[in-house]
Amino acid sequence: MKNNILQKAEIWLNGKYDDATKKEVKKLIENNPTELEDAFYKNLEFGTGGLRGIMGVGTNRVNKYTIGAATQGLSNYIIKNFSNLKQIKVAVAHDNRNNSRYFAELTADIFSANGFKVYLFESLRPTPELSFAMRHFNCQSGVVITASHNPKEYNGYKAYWDDGGQVVAPHDKNIISEVNKITNVDDIKFESIKRNIISLGEDFDTLYLNKLKTLSVSKDIIEKHDDFKIVYTPIHGTGVKLVPETLRAFGFKNIFNIPEQDIVDGNFPTVISPNPENAEALEMAIQKAKEVDADLVLATDPDADRVGIAVKDLKNNFILLNGNQTASVLIYFLIKSKIDRNLIKGNEYIVKTIVTSELLADIARKFNIEYFDTLTGFKFIAEIIKENEGKKLFIGGGEESYGYLAGEFVRDKDAVMSAALISEAAVWAKEQGKSFYEMLIDIYIEFGLYKEVLVNLVKKGKKGNEEIRAMMDNFRKNAPKTIAASKITKVKDYFLQQSKNIVTDTVETINLPKSNVIQFFTEDGYKITVRPSGTEPKIKFYIGLKSNLCCKDKFEEINSMLEVKIEEIKTDLGI
Repeated sequence: MKNNILQKAEIWLNGKYDDATKKEVKKLIENNPTELEDAFYKNLEFGTGGLRGIMGVGTNRVNKYTIGAATQGLSNYIIKNFSNLKQIKVAVAHDNRNNSRYFAELTADIFSANGFKVYLFESLRPTPELSFAMRHFNCQSGVVITASHNPKEYNGYKAYWDDGGQVVAPHDKNIISEVNKITNVDDIKFESIKRNIISLGEDFDTLYLNKLKTLSVSKDIIEKHDDFKIVYTPIHGTGVKLVPETLRAFGFKNIFNIPEQDIVDGNFPTVISPNPENAEALEMAIQKAKEVDADLVLATDPDADRVGIAVKDLKNNFILLNGNQTASVLIYFLIKSKIDRNLIKGNEYIVKTIVTSELLADIARKFNIEYFDTLTGFKFIAEIIKENEGKKLFIGGGEESYGYLAGEFVRDKDAVMSAALISEAAVWAKEQGKSFYEMLIDIYIEFGLYKEVLVNLVKKGKKGNEEIRAMMDNFRKNAPKTIAASKITKVKDYFLQQSKNIVTDTVETINLPKSNVIQFFTEDGYKITVRPSGTEPKIKFYIGLKSNLCCKDKFEEINSMLEVKIEEIKTDLGI
């Protein structure tokens, strides 16, 4: 075992840490050197989603002291940036995970001890409501305790800035710098000042819900189709109360739940993973949908910022749509319905990420709506909204990982509003005699059949981290010449901030922040993106293809052809 790891562990063993922590550290030293190494070989860092990791003792784990150091470091940075204010205000929320309430109260205590006014939700709440609260109370920062859809062993810490969006450059690195200065537990102000903490309850939920209702553009159509049936599951998470309430506020009457999955439980007992991207997580909801002959299935992740859906295909079987497909129909609906009702003023725009389907850009161009591309992570979409506030109108945005947003009063992906707007889009399609899936195919006929898949390679621990770094280095130094017999025509390296045209041998600058992402474009229109995850031990491969589609009858044939091509690409990439 490396000496530096033992030295770090011994600091925890001999320092001013609680007895339970010391006991766990001692047990690792004596019985589990591998686990000890993983727990102490590095410090947790802010990625695209903030601080996230396995719960337990150690500098590379989520616990009282890493949360404490993060909060104290964040507090110090907030004080530096807002020293002119008489009263600094922050908000704190949490999801349903094990220890989330404890970590939220701990975070609120430390904020209060630093003299901040703290708005702490009385119990678990959707992440987007934290963003809404920050904007409502004019807070300078905020934190939500969540690990989103990660396995039950995980928890995390998302930090927000004064616009209600997650922290971006330069704040993210500057906060890390302040956190790294917290080298002694004595630097953390654990003693709470209770009078500084204000509880937020159902009255505040009502403010949020009333604002969500203003996003509806087709209430008359919802009322007309009052037989529309929705099955919804929160997968044991924070959407359990507000998603059904919002659906009813929009006018939907037939909402069916899954009682077993309405139980708030950080162990997620009915699923392997509480991720709405996984078919297994929606099995119970789809079974209920078959029983009641539902039109739509909705599932939100534990902190209710992402939503997955299932709809009936052309053979009347329920299938899951991916995030690109849902985003495409949602954005098409938002733009087209506003045009039909003369609600477009001419300065509207949408935002997508670089790994999200180019179909969204095609839709925007067709309707003369401006669009922006950002790096992966919804914080960058929020940054675009902030930059354009008061000058342009944000219609909506999305990313392939099931996160969507409309309006400007929330600055993070919002599954509560998205569930309602997706349901409204489905009723809008029904008004035209189509299902949600048929609307998607019509969009493909109009713009081209876009086929996208995401392949995740899990690489855990220190060794996995090194393997991911080596893979990215290899792609950077030894870029393939062809993929699936299609010549590479362009390579975009977002870390080098360069876009190289292989055909013309020219290089252009990419005007986005540095990010460890590489994209390959081929002569046949393939787009392959490779990036390490910022929140999980994974390296991700995003594969996107496109083909013309003449009519609905040819959909299965063209779709199958693209599936074969995707398998060729995966083979060539060695994944």
